[in-house]
Amino acid sequence: MSSSLAQSSNRRARNERLEARITADQKKLIEHAAALQGRTVTDFVLASVQAAARQAIDEHQRLDLSIRDSQVFVDALINPQPVNDRLRETVRRYRKATGV
Repeated sequence: MSSSLAQSSNRRARNERLEARITADQKKLIEHAAALQGRTVTDFVLASVQAAARQAIDEHQRLDLSIRDSQVFVDALINPQPVNDRLRETVRRYRKATGV
């Protein structure tokens, strides 16, 4: 699919609206950045917001552990602690609260 055809298709599919109030300085900054990249303000804002949204989701879904934390985690999996009364009580309360 050609670039202009893809862009035309994207424009037609856009039927939702997102609005934001910004300061004059913010608007000038965004317009300047968009112009430097040869994009419209809308295209620049959408690309920037989508990239930020993807990064936020990725950071939320990913768990980064230090080497020490990784070793402790693996050790806990390999050598689990025996079930004690406190754990049993916690599981009982959880099941009661959630109906599981």
